[in-house]
Amino acid sequence: MTSPPDTQLEAGGGAPTGPVRVDLVFEPGDRRVRVPHGVTVFDAASWNGIAIDSTCGGHGTCKKCKVKVAAGAGPPTPLDVRAFTPEQLRDGWRLACRALATADATVEVPPLVTRPKAATVGVGRQVILRPAVQKRYLELAEPTLADQATDLERVLAAMDDLELRVDLPVLRDLGRVLRAADYQVTAVVVDDVLIAVEPGDTSARRFGIAYDLGTTTVVATLLDLSTGTPVAVDSVLNAQQPFGADVISRISATMLNRDALGRLTGLAQQTLADLAATVCDRGGVDPGEVYEVAVAGNATMTHLALGIDPEPLGVAPFIMSTRLYPEVLAADLGIGVHPRARAVVFPAFGAYVGGDITAGLLASGMDRDSRTRLFIDIGTNCEIVLGNDDWLLATAAPAGPAFEGAAIRCGMRAADGAIEVVTMTPDALELKVIGDAEPAGLCGSGLVDAVTGLVRVGLLDSSGRLIAEDEAAIRAPGLAARLTRVGDERVFVLHWLGEAGDATHSVYLSQRDIRELQFAKAAIATGWQILLEEAGLAASDIQQVLLAGSFGSYLSPANAIRLGLVPKLAVLRVVSAGNVAGEGAKMALLSLRERAAGLALLEEVRYVELSDRADFNDRFVGQLAFPG
Repeated sequence: MTSPPDTQLEAGGGAPTGPVRVDLVFEPGDRRVRVPHGVTVFDAASWNGIAIDSTCGGHGTCKKCKVKVAAGAGPPTPLDVRAFTPEQLRDGWRLACRALATADATVEVPPLVTRPKAATVGVGRQVILRPAVQKRYLELAEPTLADQATDLERVLAAMDDLELRVDLPVLRDLGRVLRAADYQVTAVVVDDVLIAVEPGDTSARRFGIAYDLGTTTVVATLLDLSTGTPVAVDSVLNAQQPFGADVISRISATMLNRDALGRLTGLAQQTLADLAATVCDRGGVDPGEVYEVAVAGNATMTHLALGIDPEPLGVAPFIMSTRLYPEVLAADLGIGVHPRARAVVFPAFGAYVGGDITAGLLASGMDRDSRTRLFIDIGTNCEIVLGNDDWLLATAAPAGPAFEGAAIRCGMRAADGAIEVVTMTPDALELKVIGDAEPAGLCGSGLVDAVTGLVRVGLLDSSGRLIAEDEAAIRAPGLAARLTRVGDERVFVLHWLGEAGDATHSVYLSQRDIRELQFAKAAIATGWQILLEEAGLAASDIQQVLLAGSFGSYLSPANAIRLGLVPKLAVLRVVSAGNVAGEGAKMALLSLRERAAGLALLEEVRYVELSDRADFNDRFVGQLAFPG
């Protein structure tokens, strides 16, 4: 994504002061902007805070930034021709990253899916409730000429079992609050800091928000810290998505454009703030009653949310600014809760095994279980941990964006219209679609199901090649007609749109899509194989596999085994762990003991770097084939 030229963007009207300008109106919403002649519609929208769907960051590879130019549409590009039907092209449909603003135009932007299907809970453990946030109701003696203790001394003396630091803003209001409340107040303490003195008895009201800050989806859970119970939960698409679907795209954006870091930080903080407002509203909680938040995210997302330059994370030797963060306020993350609320930011093991994995290991108790377990968080970057209560090994494998529906011809996020389950026999095909809607695309779990089904019925050979049509008619007579071509590429049609036989604009799986999944599968399998060898173990020594994250929640364990994503074990040993990062963040809010245990993990896990291994490529190639 590029930045606007030195002449600033103007909202509506006014004479241009630099290059020739054109006026664009984005619908719905009647958003009017004036932009330099010749910029892309995608950039024009992004500069002005208008979200257009994209997983490649506007580089022309995902073909998802579809818009309808109601007036002033230029001639279609070759990419447009491949993305749309002739009728759609005549109606003005274009890819926003290729459509140039060369004349005044009205642009219709399809609504963006802001709440993809996501796991909001996961495997966790019971904890002893001892949050960092404490409230003490105090009935203080009023000062007299005989008792001239200061206001602060009076408050601290009533809590002489605690050694407290005091925030300056507390002192600014303390005298007024004490006198207005007749010296009957509630002290709010987080760790060893007095952050507020509130009038009256508010000791029953203390809340926190736990965040799983994902590259694609962000989940927030509002917790009652007095009881340890969830009050409200919500998830949204990370607002950074116009900059690309993966962390490398977002790091690259900051390297190419000096203004991108500020934009990405603002979008991350906007996402966190919007979620806080939503869960507080749903839970009937005043945001000022939220005194602490916990954030578990990968290293790049955490750097971006805090406004730390992530460039060193994207180039060898992949160095983080820090593993442990200084004292952070929720306000430093743009979250509109109590102005002096603290933020717990989970530390990372390495540039690509981040705080979300620290939180996940905490929740799953990997360091407390005598069983040898394999923890796999499947995503664009796949984090893998192997070990037990004696030792833990971690690594990261570059799986790519296939599991998020990106880099897949008919791929999409897990939202209404996405095929999420595919069941095949040689004679029939059944689909389960999110929202029971008309199939519009294929999400990650549907992709794995479809490829597994094709392998099982024999339409894909072990190398990942679709077999010939005449052979398909013998092996799977009920499915053979679905094997066809789009242009020069062979495809398997999952759902016909329009007349059967014309696959061009149907929902299909291409040979290239299958290769993308093979590459992802091979990277993950290479990662856990190397960890097994580092530990001197065989796959049969693994007693349990935990599939973490939203994708892991919806992935069929049997299909994961069949494709070789995980070791070949009894299916009951493969467990969908769900949103363990979010569970770890909750635990950090509910228990100081667990928070300390999360920090201790940094000393217990040995990180294994794959990128500098001379044998990685050979091992990767060896894992491409599907198991027989």
